[in-house]
Amino acid sequence: MNFRDALSTIRHKLSVQWALYRRIYRYVHPYLGFVALWMLLTLPIGTLDAAIAFSLRPYADTILVKQSISSVSLVPFVIVGFTLVQGLLNYGSIYLGGWLGSHILNNIRQELFEKLQTMDVCYFDQTPSGMVIQRYLNDPQVLQSSILNNFKDLTIRLVASISLIFVLLYTSWKLAIVAIVILMATLIPSTRIRKSIRGLNLRILDITSNLISFYTETTMGIRVVYGYNLHQERLTKFKAVQNDIHHQNLGLFRIQGRLTPTMHFIASIGIALIIWQGSQLVVTHQLTTGAFVSFLAALVMLYNPIKNLGNSLFTTQNALMAAERVFEIMDLQPTVQSPKPSKPIGRIQKGISLENVSFSYTNGIPVLKDISLQFRVGETVALVGNSGGGKSTIASLIPRFYDVQSGAITIDGVDIRDVDLADLRHQIAMVTQDNFLFNGSLRENILMGNPEASEADIMDVVDKAYLSDFIQELPAGLETLIGERGIMLSGGQRQRVAIARALLKNAPIVILDEATSALDNQSEAVVQKALEALMVNRTVIVIAHRLSTIRNAHRVVVIDGGNVMEEGSHDALLAQGGMYASLYNLQFQNNANANSTIALPEEALV
Repeated sequence: MNFRDALSTIRHKLSVQWALYRRIYRYVHPYLGFVALWMLLTLPIGTLDAAIAFSLRPYADTILVKQSISSVSLVPFVIVGFTLVQGLLNYGSIYLGGWLGSHILNNIRQELFEKLQTMDVCYFDQTPSGMVIQRYLNDPQVLQSSILNNFKDLTIRLVASISLIFVLLYTSWKLAIVAIVILMATLIPSTRIRKSIRGLNLRILDITSNLISFYTETTMGIRVVYGYNLHQERLTKFKAVQNDIHHQNLGLFRIQGRLTPTMHFIASIGIALIIWQGSQLVVTHQLTTGAFVSFLAALVMLYNPIKNLGNSLFTTQNALMAAERVFEIMDLQPTVQSPKPSKPIGRIQKGISLENVSFSYTNGIPVLKDISLQFRVGETVALVGNSGGGKSTIASLIPRFYDVQSGAITIDGVDIRDVDLADLRHQIAMVTQDNFLFNGSLRENILMGNPEASEADIMDVVDKAYLSDFIQELPAGLETLIGERGIMLSGGQRQRVAIARALLKNAPIVILDEATSALDNQSEAVVQKALEALMVNRTVIVIAHRLSTIRNAHRVVVIDGGNVMEEGSHDALLAQGGMYASLYNLQFQNNANANSTIALPEEALV
């Protein structure tokens, strides 16, 4: 690399770091007054070390040379006083720094959480949960420490170093030059290994995120672990991840282990040279004994901040890596966004149209192929067909969890990509096979449908969702806590809570994605009654294999391989003798006593 390229590289690195500091400053700016006070407390801490070292010169000259204590009898008390003041200032700076850091950390995490909720569904499909926790929760903590904690330590050590160097130069510039050269040499090893440690730290962060994902996955799937006796399999994989972290940490420890003794050895050479040269100066009367004692004290005091200055710079470098990752997330732009300006959706008059829609989750593997469908207002349309045919994909495209790759989805002729996301999703209520309930009370989960709902509204949807009897049996009623993902409830109860939530939303469009497929016949019968209440006077899209839902639909659409194969009423499709009739006959053969609540085979209609 020639000089010009090297200079360009350095300028680029400085530009990147300056941009980082400018972005960090944005979070510090609201608290500049407190930062100024914090700096006033922090700056004197480093200078007091120099004051202590400087005070030893007259003390040593008087005591060691003149054998008198009359004029310096207060020096020990002054040193104690300096130390006390230093401790009080340090306490104040730590407390105020913690207060500032906590506020800044809260602001960063809040902004990251807001960003997290704007990301589209495909981001969560592709990003492991451990990576989300690592980058949205842990990295801000590291960034916060770089903003204040490391900056405070760096400031104290830098001020202490400058102050002590001033004492060295004032006492003996000849000895000071030797000392400064040697001490600067102690920083060389830390600068040379910085890149190696940076690479190791990045690998450790990646592996740690995998470990967090592993914990999350095991916790969420604990019933599978127990049911299939996967304890050993999980433990084996856990050990593999742990060993990986262990080996990376060992590499880090090896580097750090070599660094400390190397720095100590270089420093010891410097101290030895200073003692040898200083002794010569004292003997030849070029330096007083007190000055030499003061110089040695300042040198010993200087070694610690110089050594830790390298550590602070190194820690700050790691924190800047966290800052890069944090701002990388903040710069992400979701592929699904609200348009500006957007078109409003009023009361839906005509319905939903899929116009030549194609979509794929993975390039080259189409899920929907130039499909066109109509869902008219007030109509219930059942989507049936083989697994993987694209039914649930249609349910995800209508609320824009994903965007179509070609074609368009319109509501009353307006492309949903021209509609504000919040406005669009306000028009849609969804009940799925695995409805997510949040850790909290029954009331809190139902109110998510409409946080402004009155008590009368809540009791009305509770009654329509056939939850009244169940809730009356609970000692805490609607205030009953249901645990993570509603674990304290049965499958049918969770579905009815989700239906109550959807009822309270009172949206004109309802999407039911296998809402009863995981239930037994008895639970399905109760949930089906609740669903009927939800479907009244609404445009309903049903993805189902339960015969009762299919038979009650105005139209049945058979989808297979991303294409519409058949479309019509239940009776018309049976008479047609095509794919739907084959699926129906297969179900009838498997269930000779089939009635309106018997399910079609899941492998055929899911």
